[in-house]
Amino acid sequence: MSKKAFLFPGQGSQYVGMAKELFENSVEAKEMIKTADDALGINLSYIMFNGPEEELKQTKFTQPAIFLHSAVLAGIIRTVHPEAAAGHSLGEYSALVSVDAIQFYDAIKLVSARGKAMQQAGIDNPGTMAAVIGLEPDKVDDCCKEASQKGVVQCANFNSPGQIVISGSIEGVIKAMELCKAKGAKLVKELVVSGAFHSPLMISAREELKEALYQTNIYDARFPVYANVTAKPIIKKEEIKDQLYKQLTSPVRWEEIINNMITDGFEEFYEVGPGKVLQGLVKRINPDVKCLTIDKYSDVEKYL
Repeated sequence: MSKKAFLFPGQGSQYVGMAKELFENSVEAKEMIKTADDALGINLSYIMFNGPEEELKQTKFTQPAIFLHSAVLAGIIRTVHPEAAAGHSLGEYSALVSVDAIQFYDAIKLVSARGKAMQQAGIDNPGTMAAVIGLEPDKVDDCCKEASQKGVVQCANFNSPGQIVISGSIEGVIKAMELCKAKGAKLVKELVVSGAFHSPLMISAREELKEALYQTNIYDARFPVYANVTAKPIIKKEEIKDQLYKQLTSPVRWEEIINNMITDGFEEFYEVGPGKVLQGLVKRINPDVKCLTIDKYSDVEKYL
């Protein structure tokens, strides 16, 4: 039998109405969502169910909303037994809850603190991000290094073959975009984001998160989580804290993560959470492996 793994999405996968079907159809989901509202002291579920979209898109709400949706799904799935997990940026927290490395109640507060810190860092140190399509990683990296004369910029997400996201100061990113176009990129597009995620402009958020991390009980994982920073499996609690701390200013090595998981024998992936972003990336990385999406209650019913 092929080995199974859970994958958890990150920021950008949110949508108005997320988790509402779960709340209405599962007692366990309803309890988890109410617990999250109580833990945060805000009506997060109302924003998730009803919007408005502009409010849901605020990083301080987006991150706990996506985490909550994903964690609820993972918590009610009964018949799929994964042997590893991974999450894209924010999704790493959902992955860690799924392997019992962080308790749900602690994680929702930690993710909320992360979202607030990142939103504030975006205000204090304005930056932007851009997608670069159809250019080799080393060439994109070279463009970022050359553009660094104008301002901070680096590769932030290695998502799939030919899809890289860069992040940094507005001046640095704009210059890197020009250089990538000149080097032959098929498409270079600035993204609508509230900050320069996974770049040095997130250092203040990283330091704020550090305090929250060290106040949180973190345990050894039941099975491996492939970390964003190294693309390698981790289990030990000390490694987990270190990786979460480094993650905010380090690139997400998603393509490498999936390839490493496939090399380690994983052939059946389940994207657990809102949207189908990761399913699309997995198909581009390796079209031969199976990747299913579990988002709504109708998706999860067969696995209860």
